[in-house]
Amino acid sequence: TKQAAVTRTRGSAARSAWIGGIRAGSITSYGNNVKASCCWIAFNAEVSGVLGIVPLECEDGGKRTMSQLCCHSDVVTDFDFSPFDQLLLATGSADETVKVWRLPQSGQDMPSSAGLTLGPGGGPVDMLQFHPTADGILASGTGKRVTVWDMEHQQPLTGRHGRTCQFLPATSVSTMLDKKLRIFDPRASPAASQSVLGHENNKDSRLLWMGSSDCLISVGFSQMREREVKLWDTRRFSGAMLTMALDTSPGAAIPLYDADTGLLVLAGKGENLLYCFEVAPAQPALTQVTQCWTEGSTRGLATVPRLALDVMACEVLRVLQLTDTALVPVSYVVPRKVRGDFHEDLFPDCTGTLPATGAQAWWAGDSQQVSVTPGQVGRVSLHPARRPTETFTSPIIACTRLQAASIVPTGSGYSSPSSLASPGSATTSLSASTGPSSGFASSPSQKSLQSILGPSSRFRHAQGRVLHRDMHLTNLRGLSLTTPGECDGFCANHQRVALPLLSAGGQIAILELSKPGRLPDGAIPTIQNSVAVADLSWDPFDPQRLAVAGEDAKIRLWRIPEGGLQETLQEPEAVLQGHTEKIYSIRFHPVASDLLVSSSYDMTVRIWELSTGREALCLQGHTDQIFSLAWSPDGKKLATVSKDGRLRLYEPRRSPLPQQEGPGPEGARGARLVWVCGGDYLLVSGFDSRSERRILLYQAQALPKGPLSVLGLDVAPSTLLPFYDEDTGVVFLTGKGDTRVFLYEVTPEPPYFLECNSFTSSEPHKGFIFLPKTVCEVREVEFARALRLGQSTLEPVAFHVPRVKKEYFQDDIYPPTRVWWEPALGASAWLSGEDRQQHRTSLQPADMTPVSRAPKEAPARKFVPASVYLQEKSDEQKKEELLSAMVARLGNRDDPLPQDSFEGVDEDEWVGAGGEYVCVCETLGAGPAAPLTPPGLRRTRRDPGTPRTTPAGPRRGRRAGGGAARPVPAKGRPAGAAPGPAAAMGPVPAAGRPRY
Repeated sequence: TKQAAVTRTRGSAARSAWIGGIRAGSITSYGNNVKASCCWIAFNAEVSGVLGIVPLECEDGGKRTMSQLCCHSDVVTDFDFSPFDQLLLATGSADETVKVWRLPQSGQDMPSSAGLTLGPGGGPVDMLQFHPTADGILASGTGKRVTVWDMEHQQPLTGRHGRTCQFLPATSVSTMLDKKLRIFDPRASPAASQSVLGHENNKDSRLLWMGSSDCLISVGFSQMREREVKLWDTRRFSGAMLTMALDTSPGAAIPLYDADTGLLVLAGKGENLLYCFEVAPAQPALTQVTQCWTEGSTRGLATVPRLALDVMACEVLRVLQLTDTALVPVSYVVPRKVRGDFHEDLFPDCTGTLPATGAQAWWAGDSQQVSVTPGQVGRVSLHPARRPTETFTSPIIACTRLQAASIVPTGSGYSSPSSLASPGSATTSLSASTGPSSGFASSPSQKSLQSILGPSSRFRHAQGRVLHRDMHLTNLRGLSLTTPGECDGFCANHQRVALPLLSAGGQIAILELSKPGRLPDGAIPTIQNSVAVADLSWDPFDPQRLAVAGEDAKIRLWRIPEGGLQETLQEPEAVLQGHTEKIYSIRFHPVASDLLVSSSYDMTVRIWELSTGREALCLQGHTDQIFSLAWSPDGKKLATVSKDGRLRLYEPRRSPLPQQEGPGPEGARGARLVWVCGGDYLLVSGFDSRSERRILLYQAQALPKGPLSVLGLDVAPSTLLPFYDEDTGVVFLTGKGDTRVFLYEVTPEPPYFLECNSFTSSEPHKGFIFLPKTVCEVREVEFARALRLGQSTLEPVAFHVPRVKKEYFQDDIYPPTRVWWEPALGASAWLSGEDRQQHRTSLQPADMTPVSRAPKEAPARKFVPASVYLQEKSDEQKKEELLSAMVARLGNRDDPLPQDSFEGVDEDEWVGAGGEYVCVCETLGAGPAAPLTPPGLRRTRRDPGTPRTTPAGPRRGRRAGGGAARPVPAKGRPAGAAPGPAAAMGPVPAAGRPRY
């Protein structure tokens, strides 16, 4: 038995190895909440749908940087690293999808989109596990079904009964709440080949294969609710060959087994105790090696791959404990007298990182074990000098966008890389981006990298953050959360916010953005709309006018006094009547004043002239519910998307019928549209037939041809609400009830959608509305600002781009913006056929210089000129300078010592030989005082104020010594008196011989 000793250095040494500064999630799942590869550590973060990613080892002893991987729209329930490709990570979620990600090398940005998306699979994903010998095979557990996926073809190989699953190269085993263990051979039959009653309690149980043997380990609860560990032999599967009671803790235990050492580590979630056992299935026996008490409670547990262990320190196993605020490494070390040598008996060859076969070959019956090199069966040595240097890159998801560059991995012996796009996604092109440049030329290495990886967005590092609480509106009560799906939930302009309330009569609260803080507990002035609100919108040219569409088919115009509501408004400024059914949505014209468009259940779209209150135009041609409508930026055209799956484009002044029609989203759950790229393209958000949320890009002049690009995002019930920033080309997408805001830069050329960093909030938002561009703080490189409506708060969220030279105006991000608050023409002029464009203005402050005019910095030299080496000093010169510096630093060390200031005594006061001595040791240095044995005392008396004569012999007690000692007279101190500070007195011996 290897007697492993757990080493947990405490104090500063322990915390220096911890990975702190994290906030772990506290979700309930069947997963371990943390996993590790030879490169990265992944763990469940506090934010739903997000994983924290940190490097396994820090470079140059520095601090690890934590990154976030926004994976899913719902909780990440389980995830797993590939045993072969150390950068391949699979994630499963409650949103019913499985995604496979390729993580970057250390120091690079996390991917913003998954390489593969599998599912949805008919329920939340409970468990995930890669195949231990074949590349491209992944098992997922969903409800009562286990699915084995062929990732290359993005389709399931088979589906079986079960929940918790574990792979053997040829078979798999699963557990269920019916207390049974089942063994499957998925290539032979979808039915279980063997089954047996497992643990008698139906609480959560876990199981593990013991390497490639025929034995299993299961952890669960007994009928008496005791935690227990059982060993099973699948060749005699009628009962457990060993059962051991662990303890009575109620938490489910996480088992971790290392097949090379035979060590089993157990820890319960919410506990601070780690068990370590050595498993001997031949006897059978479970021998406890050690127990480790931890400082924090366990949120999750994972083992580090054996290829990442410190073998020269005799580390045979390393476990990562996930706590609330840190990742704590726990090392199991075998004590050896000689450290720094490789011990063959402790570290046998382990399984390699090259797969034995592929998905299709395994499905056809290939059961080879993991090999060192392709075609050669064997194991890998852990000796630092004999370890394999080659790494494996799975061809299932090759390095991002390398496929178009015709880079094909060699040595795999099977299938070629598959497409990186998710199902239904558009093909990715490698054409360069046509967006505005940043004003700085790219280096040749950057250009060559871009030619391989494809274009990337200038806003890929965009960051969203909630602004300070001083700018929040809090204590919002009685909000209406049941507005129709066609409504954004609330509306805002640069001065105020309109919030529908839940109270009867269609009340609307008007809140001033210039007056943040806590709202009073009592009633506040509101607008009495008299009927429930269907949609509402602020006039862009008149910040005091609010249009409200009601369920009674009427549109009411309200005027808000300057400074906000001081009393309840009951009478509208005007009422527009004409629709015969409930109104869907309303939109103001972007260029002409006093123009409003509305859509209704009566399948009509009506344009209103507000100055006269009359219906100016009525558009026909819809056959089903109108989901959304949008004006083109120049105000000439109007686009609609409806439930019948059709996209329609109108020119209202030419004809009441659509000029073009094209296919829209397949799903009938809802859709939105917005004009992008200067009005030449239409972006539509909707659903597909499987309820997956997706965005589609259309060319406005060619709607019948269908979408140019389709991008699938996630599975969620709410419709994505798009907001497009025409100055930057970035579209923001989020839904009511979501916690994530997607960001994409839209380009008129392939690949059309360039993904940027997402913004994630800690709780779902009830609405997300963007403010005009003029409210952005350009000095902080803020390019968009939104209002996030929570349960009882309204929080401003700022989106900015990290820049080094913030003292300059970033004119590559802030082009001249449209003067949206001034109309270009009136309603009557537009209706008569006149067109005008709004002028533009710069957002540059007067005291800032554009970054394009910033002085160019001189490039730093990569090599030191030879003249520097020719001017180097000789060794003798360096020694002389060093000695001179040391002498100058020490200064004059011949200053008087403290004992030199003591007054002397008369000669007759000293006790002669054979008398009694008292010694006082005054410690001036760090060492102990030397014992004093005076051979004969000689003292020179001096008068006060005169220089002291040095006694005969060497003077003791210099500062470099341990202490200074001097004899003092016996008289002058009472018997038994305590010595003074920093003094040690010895008693007077009877024999007259000094003791000290």
